[in-house]
Amino acid sequence: MPRSLRTAPSWALLLRLLALLRPPGMSEACSCAPAHPQQHVCHSALAIRAKISSEKVVPASADPTDTQKMIRYEIKQIKMFKGFEKVKDVQYIYTPFDSSLCGVKLEANSQKQYLLTGQILSDGKVFIHLCNYIEPWENLSFLQRESLNHHYHLNCGCQITTCYTVPCTISAPNECLWTDWLLERKLYGYQAQHYICMKHVDGTCSWYQGRLPLRKEFVDIIQP
Repeated sequence: MPRSLRTAPSWALLLRLLALLRPPGMSEACSCAPAHPQQHVCHSALAIRAKISSEKVVPASADPTDTQKMIRYEIKQIKMFKGFEKVKDVQYIYTPFDSSLCGVKLEANSQKQYLLTGQILSDGKVFIHLCNYIEPWENLSFLQRESLNHHYHLNCGCQITTCYTVPCTISAPNECLWTDWLLERKLYGYQAQHYICMKHVDGTCSWYQGRLPLRKEFVDIIQP
């Protein structure tokens, strides 16, 4: 499964990459590889909780021959879960205007809050698209909200494999099988909402459910 780019030199490059991700013959569709919420957080440069204050259509670049447009959302950042080392406070986020390039439509001037994951460009701008994990905050389970603070980050060494058909088997000791699509025919089902792929001290990974304390053995995994 391809990982999201953490940084990129320009909007134009990201727009070209998103265009290349579209399947042949689907010029008006956005297509993304499925990923568990834990993978989204691990592979993103930024994860924040925010409200959308306003939106504005802006040029994608300073090049007058570039006809691409972006939507610039002004946001009110409520909490940052990831990205501290690159940005301190996010005021604007950017997304493609064209829905076929995976542009994200968010509700502005409302009380709705979002979990936003995305990339940080080389100029410090935050870029999001539909292949990121973007969810209304109210839709997240208690475990998901809690895991944004600690457990997703601590277990990025685990691999999560999406099961589409049977048989679906583990190929590595640090792997967890994600079966929401196989069992429920939807991506963000019960397993995505209520389970974490947790790494043990012996390097193996397995699913854990429910409220999880920040146990010392899990902290030790990421400390030198």
